[in-house]
Amino acid sequence: MGGCFSKPKPVEVKIEVVIPEKERSKEEMSPNGKASPLIYKVNGTARHYHLEEHPIASNPYHNPKDMVEASVCHVKDLENGQMREVDLGCGKALLIKESGEFHAVGHKCPHYGAPLVKGVLSKGRVRCPWHGACFNIGTGDIEDFPGLDSLPRFQVKIEKEKVYIRASKQALQTQKRTKMMAKCISLSNYNLSSTNVLIIGAGAAGLVCAETLRQEGFSDRIVMCTMDRHLPYDRPKLSKSMDSHPEQIALRPKEFFCTYDIEVLTEMQVAAVDIKSKIAVFKDGFKMEYNKLLIATGNMPKALSCKGKEMENVFNIRTPEDANRVVKLATSKNVVIVGASFLGMEVAAYLAERAHSVSLVELEEVPFKKFFGERVGRAVMKMFESNRVKFYMQTEVSELREQEGKLKEVVLKSGKVLRADVCVVGVGAVPATGFLKQSGINIDSKGFIVVNKMMQTNIPGVFAAGDAVTFPLALRNNKKVNVPHWQMAHMHGRIAALNMLAHGTEISTVPYLWTAMFGKSIRYAGHAEGFDDVVIQGDLDELKFVAFYTKSDEVVAVASMNYDPIVSKVAEVLAAGRTIRKRDVETGDMSWLTGKGS
Repeated sequence: MGGCFSKPKPVEVKIEVVIPEKERSKEEMSPNGKASPLIYKVNGTARHYHLEEHPIASNPYHNPKDMVEASVCHVKDLENGQMREVDLGCGKALLIKESGEFHAVGHKCPHYGAPLVKGVLSKGRVRCPWHGACFNIGTGDIEDFPGLDSLPRFQVKIEKEKVYIRASKQALQTQKRTKMMAKCISLSNYNLSSTNVLIIGAGAAGLVCAETLRQEGFSDRIVMCTMDRHLPYDRPKLSKSMDSHPEQIALRPKEFFCTYDIEVLTEMQVAAVDIKSKIAVFKDGFKMEYNKLLIATGNMPKALSCKGKEMENVFNIRTPEDANRVVKLATSKNVVIVGASFLGMEVAAYLAERAHSVSLVELEEVPFKKFFGERVGRAVMKMFESNRVKFYMQTEVSELREQEGKLKEVVLKSGKVLRADVCVVGVGAVPATGFLKQSGINIDSKGFIVVNKMMQTNIPGVFAAGDAVTFPLALRNNKKVNVPHWQMAHMHGRIAALNMLAHGTEISTVPYLWTAMFGKSIRYAGHAEGFDDVVIQGDLDELKFVAFYTKSDEVVAVASMNYDPIVSKVAEVLAAGRTIRKRDVETGDMSWLTGKGS
């Protein structure tokens, strides 16, 4: 059973269910050969389930006519530990030599298309230079995130000291591969108000959990539910590419969910979870039983507490519609952004060339001070100021004033009055876990769900993942931390799925994030909460630098701009469990990157 669940009317839930052709029974077909709606009694209410047909894609890589073979180099052209981008005439591949063996995989990262030849090769995997995704060089499989797809793997052979690659033309063109997945079986036997796996939340964590279950051969029912009206989408683009439409940033097309029998209930909010009965109760009264549960509800943005916060043209960027609306209203108008958070700064950068004016209000003295440190924060602030963004620091909003029902002015506690046609609020977020308060699931004082290394809560069969959890971070001696990064949500989802299947897999990934502003990116790896010093190499004024964040004598994180692939290199060192000492980075000696240092 697969498909997309649309929001129900008060009386019924309409669920599009797709059953693979081979699993349909004649009894379910109407006389005219079309699929008939199934009607079940759920909680005393008739609910209609409409069947649709969707073709299941076949594997395109077995057609001999689709294959190409080419000699790409001499065996002595590559040393061990080297990578080369090679052209096969109809597309490129990444040729790798490690431990005397040659491997060939796709040359672009499936996430955003980064050239992997500029990435980092280490112990059988290549790490993307842009956002840190990792791929096994022998299989092409994705091993760390972000992104959902793996790399295509190509055949390599050696003849007369020459290296040949044999590859599918289509794989060379697409440069990505979706791992084999199971499908749901015995669909007609299901009670539509129960599921084996229920996933609350349809972000990266929820989607990766569902996909991992299918990749591992799980063939029972999977249901995802979300308050959003859309299928899972690339949420970081809401502030980085604000005029993107939902279909442009969808993580998977609708057909994918149909093909692999992953059901998605949209515009459905869970109001409570009964852990004893294993039942999720939805806001509209609908109930669903589950066997395994993943809670991946993410965060909810904080609102302003001042007068006028509810008026028109004041936005939290939560959905594609929010982002699109802000861009439309801000064009050639006056914009005030409250909060120099990642979201606030990215929105300011995106709107700077479109709006008449962009003003940013922040309580701290410098943007990103707690995250990147004062020196990096000031360099970023200078870049924004050179792009017409005006900062109002160490102050807060005291009032939003309207004219004819619409926002007109933002009044600051400093007394300054800013003209404003649009206001975007980015003052932080809180975990969306209020519905769990009486559930018995362990929630900490800040509202985060507490999980162990296997993403398990204190309740058997209940897992949690993503921005709403605290988990033991191996990099920081298993300290319980909250890491609200896109990459980390992916990994949480994968670990949760593996442990639903009793694999006993513990999380050990290195946090990795990025932010994009004015065509430049800051990349970051590690976890620097509580850092006590920052060692800078490069030139902050030229925005070409690497910053090492230290705690006592140890480097705990790194950030860079225009210094690739240093962050991915450091991430690989940290992932290998090696310690980087402060003295190593202070001297500028980079031998530790190759394992020759401490």
